Amino acid sequence: MSSLSPAVRDSATMLRRNLLHARRYPSLTLNILLMPIVLLLLFVYIFGDVMSAGIGGGGADRSQYIAYLVPGILLMTIGATPAGTAVSVSMDMTEGIIARFRTMAIHRGSVLIGHVVGSVLQALVSVLLVGAIAVAVGFRSTDATVLEWLAAFGLLALVSTAFTWIGVGIGLASPNAEAASNHALPMVVFPFISSAFVPVEAMPGWFQPIAEYQPFTPAIETLRGLLLGSEIGNNGWLAVVWCLGLATLGYLWSTSLFNRDPS
Repeated sequence: MSSLSPAVRDSATMLRRNLLHARRYPSLTLNILLMPIVLLLLFVYIFGDVMSAGIGGGGADRSQYIAYLVPGILLMTIGATPAGTAVSVSMDMTEGIIARFRTMAIHRGSVLIGHVVGSVLQALVSVLLVGAIAVAVGFRSTDATVLEWLAAFGLLALVSTAFTWIGVGIGLASPNAEAASNHALPMVVFPFISSAFVPVEAMPGWFQPIAEYQPFTPAIETLRGLLLGSEIGNNGWLAVVWCLGLATLGYLWSTSLFNRDPS
């Protein structure tokens, strides 16, 4: 039997374990969903007319701003999920279950793979739920082809995978769950300082490089281009490079910490 079969089997077992945890403790998932949903409703129904007038430079058009806003909200949902992963990994490390796994005849990397795949699935389900609410409040993407929808879904999965590996590393490096939650805060904050709510050109000159040269802005602009037909430009390959770089960094960091002998 090849070594791949036990690795796949053990990873599937760890994935099932993490999905059962998510089902038994739904409060963390609900907390992740709550922020993007509240922001979506807030910016659509409270600030929608004002923001659309400011972006369009003319009369208020709430539907235009909904189209602009939703891709950023979807990426914000992706960015919030790895914070829960960091907390979950930290709890596993501090509660002793990892020490028990180390003594068992299981593939060593399956523990981390189970966390990553479970988190990505949770993020994508959360995106579908937030997307359904966005459609209910008026979001439409009539010009996107099937291939563009598939590419958009693939981009969301790629971003989720990259940031989940970073979240796993944060969880392994944190001494407890509270610290893991605090250390993962930048992944939640980055979408707020991107082009999610307003174009980069509308920001103060000194702040524009901060918003432009970070991973969420090219991902958001690429998603807008795929769903709305706007110009993607260099944002597509920038988003892919950011994701591949972060995923590689997170993977190497996580495996290094996990394979370190416990003191």
